[in-house]
Amino acid sequence: MNKKKVTILGDGGWGTALALVLSRKGLRPTLWGAFPKYIDELRKTRKNSKFLPDVNLPESIVLSSELQEAVNDCDVIVIAVPTLFLRDVLKKLKECSLDGKIIISGTKGIENKSLLTPTQIIKEYLQRVKLAVLSGPSHAEEVAHNIPTCIVITSNDKSIAEKGQSIFMESRFRVYTSDDVLGVELGGALKNIVAIAAGICDGLKFGANTKAALLSRGLQEIIRLGVAMGAKAETFFGLSGMGDLVTTCISPYGRNRAVGERIARGERLGKILKSMEMIAEGVYTTRSAHDLAVRYNIEMPITLEVYRVLYENKDPLQSISDLMLRASKDEIKM
Repeated sequence: MNKKKVTILGDGGWGTALALVLSRKGLRPTLWGAFPKYIDELRKTRKNSKFLPDVNLPESIVLSSELQEAVNDCDVIVIAVPTLFLRDVLKKLKECSLDGKIIISGTKGIENKSLLTPTQIIKEYLQRVKLAVLSGPSHAEEVAHNIPTCIVITSNDKSIAEKGQSIFMESRFRVYTSDDVLGVELGGALKNIVAIAAGICDGLKFGANTKAALLSRGLQEIIRLGVAMGAKAETFFGLSGMGDLVTTCISPYGRNRAVGERIARGERLGKILKSMEMIAEGVYTTRSAHDLAVRYNIEMPITLEVYRVLYENKDPLQSISDLMLRASKDEIKM
């Protein structure tokens, strides 16, 4: 392929890791951050001290805090900011020239109140853009250290997905394509709720039996809601579903899992969130998923209990007991 100019919006761990992938391919990506002082620090130290402190940033990664400058001359824009900040970035991006550019969303979450996925929010601001989603089991720390990773890119336009695949495919970063945008986005968002529950299990010193049951039943909840919303069931057995679910529930890097673990140890949610540099998307997605379950009349017992622990201060051990003592059911019939 011809070398395309790629700009990544978001200087957090994920955005930085993607910039490193492109740099290894011989590209010269631009990494944009909203705060000039921090971008200046990155330029001087060539380290992202907040999010990936043990990784050196090669000179081939261009650092910028000027949005117009960062996107005007690029072919592809990757959005790698948390859902909480997505609208703020899109309001600024809307003022830039986007003709012919491909927009790739690397954001995982479901917005509170509106209950929209990242691409649905993007379409509100950037109409008629070439849009794709990049998602899957890909902790930034491992991608940054060049550990083999497989991921999926999806678009309603197959040619766009294939272009994104070509841009990111690399010897340690394998990219598959999909045509189920909603399913890929929901898988990437909803797995974070199960990760919080997994962290609670870890904090309570439960074992592998418990976590295996949690992942299995958690996946059923994700499929149930996803299908009701129009996604394909088979998507959730792939990288952006089961793959991402496993990774985020077992990895020491999983910040949503870490939130659950700390809650199980008695810390308050507000204190936990204030102490974290990165956003734990699952905390906010839990509220959205709870509201979506009500809207679609879908039974999601694990999500409901995580919601009660996070937002109603329910005792985590009591939530586990209530889940175990629910009415008996057939496993397959959802």
